[in-house]
Amino acid sequence: MTAVSYLTAFAADAAAKEPAVFPPLDTWHFPSQIFWTLLLFGLLYFMLSRFILPKLGSTIETRHSTIADNLDEAQRLADEADAGQKALEVRMAEARAKSRETADKARAKIETQINAETAKVDADLATKLDAAEARITHLRDEAMSNVSQIAADATQAITDRFGVKTTTAAASSAVGKALDS
Repeated sequence: MTAVSYLTAFAADAAAKEPAVFPPLDTWHFPSQIFWTLLLFGLLYFMLSRFILPKLGSTIETRHSTIADNLDEAQRLADEADAGQKALEVRMAEARAKSRETADKARAKIETQINAETAKVDADLATKLDAAEARITHLRDEAMSNVSQIAADATQAITDRFGVKTTTAAASSAVGKALDS
């Protein structure tokens, strides 16, 4: 008999004696499975603890320090921005105050010039008004003196029309009495 036929016959005979069990669950294989499981998990633990986890830990630590540095830098820049904003607000307030002061000075200067010009124009108008009033008074007085003469002449002409003869002196006296009352 050959070795192959012998093994085949032995396997057939063993299969006939015992029911077939799934080989990984066969108790005969447990010791070797436990050995290889412990060996592989031990090797995995060794590799993780010596090589992978330290690199992973240093990467995480580097990441945390980078984030912390970036946050510190961001806070520093935010503080600088706040300081710059406050300085800008101060400069803007100073500029507003200076512009307000300049505008007030210009307004005061313009008001002074306007007041001076107004006073000059008022004085000129007052002079012209006084001259006009004097001229009006002179013309009125002249007209009134002529009115007396004209009224006397008209009175004499009217009385002559009625047939009454009057003298110039009498007509002037009558007009003078009428104007005085």
